[in-house]
Formats: sequence, structure tokens, C-alpha cells
Amino acid sequence: MTTTTHQSQLETCIQNCLDCLRDCEYCASAGLSSDMVQMMVQCIKLCQDCADTCTLCARFMSRNSALHTQMCSVCAEACNRCAAECEKHNSEHCKRCAQSCRRCADSCRQMATSMAA
Repeated sequence: MTTTTHQSQLETCIQNCLDCLRDCEYCASAGLSSDMVQMMVQCIKLCQDCADTCTLCARFMSRNSALHTQMCSVCAEACNRCAAECEKHNSEHCKRCAQSCRRCADSCRQMATSMAA
């Protein structure tokens, strides 16, 4: 992989992590504010886990940490779990969060596999 291609992929992945972080935080906050907060507990927890993982992943990639490929794998898993839960709910914020999580998971998975090769 060329340095330019890697840099572009890295920047895209960082942006996807930041977008996912924002959408997860919004989704968790909306879940906490809803009348059905008890029904949203798992969604809220997974959104919080995903947001924290995305934050850490973006930071590792930004500083080109030697651990960023492993962090990308963990982030992809957190995003997949969050997306699967959000897809169970009908609210707009859950739909947006699930889409953002799927995009981030794909990007992180590509990052992890391209660097491991």
C-alpha cells in the first residue's frame, strides 16, 4: 500500500470514528431522555462503549500508535454490536447511529486488515 493511499485511508477512518462517536453519544443521550429508558438500557450501554472505543481508536490512529491496528479491530467489534442493537429500534437517532456504526466498522476493519497484511 502506498503512503498516500494509507494516509487517505487513515484520515477516512479517523473521520468515521469521530462521526460514529458523535452519533453514539447523541443516541445514548436520546435514549436516556426517552420515556422508555428501561427498554433502551442495552442500547445506551452499547452506544457508550462504542463512543469510548471510537474516541480511543481515533486518538491511536492520529498519533500513529503501534497499537492502532488492534484498536481498529476492537472498534469494529464495538461498532457492530452497537449497530445490531440500534437496528432493533425504530427511532431516527438509532437508525442514524446504526448507519454510522456500520460505516465505522467497515472502515476500521479495512484499516486493521490492510496494516496486518
